[in-house]
Formats: sequence, C-alpha cells, structure tokens
Amino acid sequence: MFRILFHTPEIPGNTGAAIRLAAVAGAELHLVEPLGFSLEDSKLRRAGLDYHDLTVLHVHGTLDDAWAALKPRRVFAYTSDGDVSYTDIAYEASDVLMFGRESDGLPADVKHDEHVTARVRVPMLPSRRSLNLANTASIVLYEAWRQQDFAGAQR
Repeated sequence: MFRILFHTPEIPGNTGAAIRLAAVAGAELHLVEPLGFSLEDSKLRRAGLDYHDLTVLHVHGTLDDAWAALKPRRVFAYTSDGDVSYTDIAYEASDVLMFGRESDGLPADVKHDEHVTARVRVPMLPSRRSLNLANTASIVLYEAWRQQDFAGAQR
C-alpha cells in the first residue's frame, strides 16, 4: 500500500481530493501538522465526498512523528527542483510519496531529511511554478500503482 504524505497542507479542497484519491487507489494518507484548515472544514468534506470513511488517514504532530509511525524504507520528496523524473523510479508498494504545501512546497530541511531517498520532479513547461497539490499526488500515485499492475483494482 502506497503512503501519501502531505507536509503541512494549507488548502482543504486539495486534502479533500487526496482523501478521495487515497480511497479509490487503496493508499494511506498521512498529514503533518500544522494544517491550514480544520478536518471538519466543509470544503474538505465536499472535496472528499463520501470517501472519508473509506480512507486510511493519519495526522501527525511533527514530521518526526510521521517517520516514527511510517518507518519508511524509501521516501520520495516531490519538488519542482527535483533531480529525477517521477517516471524514472521503480516504485514499491510500501513507498512514501511526500508532497509539500501549496504556497511554497517542501522546506529545504525536509527535502534533505535523512529519510528522503530522492528528490523527484513532475515535468512542466519552463517558467511554470507548480502543479496543483492534489493533481500532482494523483499523477504520481497512479504511475506508482500502474507499475504494480493496479494491484487490487477492479478490472
């Protein structure tokens, strides 16, 4: 089971969409505080539709708390200045796919944390700053799941 990790997300709609994404793809969603919203936020609920009960969701007070709970073997940090493309990774089902907050991505200390296996980018046209957080997580998770032949999916 892939594990999506959002580091201090700010926009409830993106996290709501990630709740839905995790539910339909069989992934876990981990959030590191502080969050820029309440888990009771109506926008979070609306974006997640009725998938909240179908999602394995964990909220961690700190990144160290997340590492302790996840016990990751491999962590991929997605960032616009990554040195490897998301399509060049041979994903494993236990991988942690880590994304930063919407306004400024992952802080330098998080990108270079000792747990991080690689800093990864999703290609974009020049002079574009970033993709939407939930969209980026979707692109990456589906590539990782595709490499696992969509294990567990209805065919």
